[in-house]
Amino acid sequence: MNKKDLKMRPVGNEYLEQYNALLRYVFQVTDQELSSVGWQEKEIIRAKFPTMQKADVIGWFDGDTLVSQVAVYPMRVKVFGKTYSMGGLTGVGTYPEYSNMGLMHKLLEQALKNMREKKQYICYLYPYSIPYYRRKGWELISDKISYEIKDYQLPKNHQVTGSVRRVKADGEELKETYARFAEHTHGAILRDELAWNEYWLWDRDDIMAAIYYNENEEPDGYIIYWIENEVFYIKDMIFNHEEARTGLWNFVSAHFSMIDRVEGSTYTDEPLAFLLEDASIKESISPYYMARIVDFPAFVADYPFKADGTEREWRFSMTDPIMECNQGSFLLKISKDGRGTAVKISEPCADSISIQTMTTMLMGYKRPDYLAKIGRVHAGGETIDMLEDAIEQQPPYISDYF
Repeated sequence: MNKKDLKMRPVGNEYLEQYNALLRYVFQVTDQELSSVGWQEKEIIRAKFPTMQKADVIGWFDGDTLVSQVAVYPMRVKVFGKTYSMGGLTGVGTYPEYSNMGLMHKLLEQALKNMREKKQYICYLYPYSIPYYRRKGWELISDKISYEIKDYQLPKNHQVTGSVRRVKADGEELKETYARFAEHTHGAILRDELAWNEYWLWDRDDIMAAIYYNENEEPDGYIIYWIENEVFYIKDMIFNHEEARTGLWNFVSAHFSMIDRVEGSTYTDEPLAFLLEDASIKESISPYYMARIVDFPAFVADYPFKADGTEREWRFSMTDPIMECNQGSFLLKISKDGRGTAVKISEPCADSISIQTMTTMLMGYKRPDYLAKIGRVHAGGETIDMLEDAIEQQPPYISDYF
């Protein structure tokens, strides 16, 4: 085929079936898998339709056939207390006969330019290939810790002042609970209807939820779960206070006579074992979400550096494989009250960093001193100490999917 015959353009709703077919092919979604969650092809298309209306979807066409695509969902996230507009990159796929033609690189380039125009200065994605997205400027920013707890290892009941009540999984109470949690949680996505739709899209019909209400009847945490073959599966558990966590685990432990074990995941950097009396549980950690800064100067303008008694500066060069606005030499200034500005400068700089490393550092996933030690930041000791003092230390919380 001739690459000159291919055209890149927005993907409208009239191409919804082709968009869905490409996703199914690339991600190997079979009819059996669809029926296992109660979905039929037309139901998927109907569910995706409102998503496509709100998303920025672009693709390559061979004539009138969609052969490569990306979708960007408009979302908002919390970064150390600041709210950012975020582009959620998903729906990435190319038919194999059109691979190795540079189509996806061009799509990602255009998607990032579109994000910049829409002031979405940070982008999240769940990677199918970490090396691929690293080459394009994304970097790891969060982990997923999966655990397995035998029934006899479950925590004993502890007295709490609140109570747990089961609720509808798609009800407003659950959304209110998450909203209270996300407002003060670094990295969390502030879910609107679009984000909630994606969160639930592939879940089972029999999924359940319970909320912990504190003594003031405020929703302070929730658990989303299902029970199958004597296994208690936890999709997600969030809590604003330790008492809420205790109350939710009381609820899980109350199923002792019904189950053999509990399996679940947590999306923080805190292993669960230490909190249990019998800590000899099985836990495994794996990298989860990736992110990249879309426009570094614009991102820094809103970024909450830690306040200090002095003005701070850093001159460095930065590389970015796609976005020209992030390439070259920069002067980063941080005011006494923690406000940052970044401007391009003409002179060469001895210090250097990549956009990938800048992203994981500013998102709090990896510390400046560690990144310097492994050769990902090239700067002197005083500069690294300054960055250590200026950047909060708290890996992002990003729960299952969007």
